[in-house]
Amino acid sequence: MNDLKKHLNSSYQPVNVGLVGFGWWGKTIANQLKDSKLLNLIGVAEISPELRLAMAKDPALENIKIHDQAESLFAQEGLEAVILCSPHLEHAAQILSAAMKGLHIFCEKPLCLNLTDAELAVNACQSKNLVLGIGHERRFEPEIIKLRNMIQNGKLGEILQIEANFSQDKFFALPKDNWRLSNTHAPAGPLTATGIHLVDLSIAILGPCEQVWARLATLGSEFENGDTLGIMMSFQSGANALISAVLATPFEGRFAVYGSKGWIEIRDRTHPESPSGWDVKTTIRGQEQNTIFSPPNSSVLANLEAFARAVQGVAPYPVSAWEMLANVSALEAIMCSVKTKKIESPRKVSIGFKP
Repeated sequence: MNDLKKHLNSSYQPVNVGLVGFGWWGKTIANQLKDSKLLNLIGVAEISPELRLAMAKDPALENIKIHDQAESLFAQEGLEAVILCSPHLEHAAQILSAAMKGLHIFCEKPLCLNLTDAELAVNACQSKNLVLGIGHERRFEPEIIKLRNMIQNGKLGEILQIEANFSQDKFFALPKDNWRLSNTHAPAGPLTATGIHLVDLSIAILGPCEQVWARLATLGSEFENGDTLGIMMSFQSGANALISAVLATPFEGRFAVYGSKGWIEIRDRTHPESPSGWDVKTTIRGQEQNTIFSPPNSSVLANLEAFARAVQGVAPYPVSAWEMLANVSALEAIMCSVKTKKIESPRKVSIGFKP
C-alpha cells in the first residue's frame, strides 16, 4: 500500500496555484510553498500598489505573475487552484467567483463570517466537484493527530471537557488601519484571528456545539475589535469546551482534553508560523505521567499538501463540509453572544451536515 501511495504521488504533476493576498500570512504561505513538491505557485494577486512594487523587486517572485485583482488571477492560463489569504469579508464572493472558473479553493480561516455565505460557498464547490480546503492547520499538528486517534480508540474514555488557549501579540506591529484590527472586517478580533482554530478543534472532537457564551473586552490594547476573549461551548454529549484567545499578551498555545480515563495537554513552544515543537503531557489512570517533546513539523504545509492530494485525487481532503459549516455556525453564534452577553444557540446548517 505504501508503494502504491508513493507511485500515485510521483505520477502526478504539482498543482498550479495562485495566491490572493500577499500580506503577513500570504507571505507565510508563499514561503511554505517553496518547499512543496505538490504545489507550484504561478500567480499572486495583491491590491496594494506598495506591496506590488516590493513584490516586483523580490527575486523569489521572479517567475511568478503578479496581478492587481483576484479576478485577473482567476483567469490566468494554467491555473488549477487558488489560495485565499484575503480579508474575511471577501472570502464568500471570491470563492463563488473562483468556483465559476472551475478552480479548486483553499481558503484561510474563517471560511466566512456567517452561515448563509458559508453554505453558498460550500454549495458552489460541491456543485462543480471542486475541492474546498480550509486554513485550520492545527488539525495537522502531529500531536493533535495522535490525540484524536487516542480519543477514537477510547484510550481517554468518555471526553469530559476541553480547555484551550491560543494567544499572541503580533498585531501590535500592524498599522492601526490594518483590516485585522477592524471591527467590520475582523469582528471579535481574538476569535477570527486565533480562537477560531480552537473552536474548530473542539467541533472536530465533540461534534457540532449546542450553545455558546462569550465575553469580549479591550484591556491591553486600543484594538477596536477587542483583545481579550473567553468562550464556553456546550455539546450534545454534555461536554464543554473552555476557550480563551488574547491579542495583547506574548504567545501561548495550549490544547488540553480531559477524559474519564485520563487527560492530555499539548503546549506549543512557538507560533505555528514557525513551529519549534510541542511539549506533551499525558496522564492515564493507573499509569505514571508521561511528558515528551515532539519535534517541529510544518502543519501549515501539511494542510496545503493535503489539499493538493485531494485536488490530484490521491486522497480525500480530511476536513469535511459539515465541520466547516458547523465551525462557521459556532463563529456566528459566538459573535452574537459577544453583542448580547447572553447564551446563544448556533444555527443548524442545511447541507453537508453530520447529525
